[in-house]
Amino acid sequence: MVREPLSSQAPTQYRAVHLIVYGMVQGVGFRYFTRTQAVRLGIAGWVRNRPDGTVEIWAEGPPDRLETLIKAVRRGPSYSRVDRVEATWSSPKGHRGFYIRS
Repeated sequence: MVREPLSSQAPTQYRAVHLIVYGMVQGVGFRYFTRTQAVRLGIAGWVRNRPDGTVEIWAEGPPDRLETLIKAVRRGPSYSRVDRVEATWSSPKGHRGFYIRS
């Protein structure tokens, strides 16, 4: 399936979601997994580990693609264990690309 680049989408079709992922999500490739999924979906934003052991994600794009990312995050990479995902929907900030932050 060919995905239309985000830049060709009307801004009103964009949404943003802030995710906090709980479980065994650090040291298992979770950030790289998330970045790979986001890039595949054409989603902008970032992912980072937090000091409390959770992973934080900010993602922007069309709502259907964000929902697909959330489903992937709930599954996680093979060595992870996702106990809970908190999602807060918001307005996008205009990110370009998807990055792993430290």
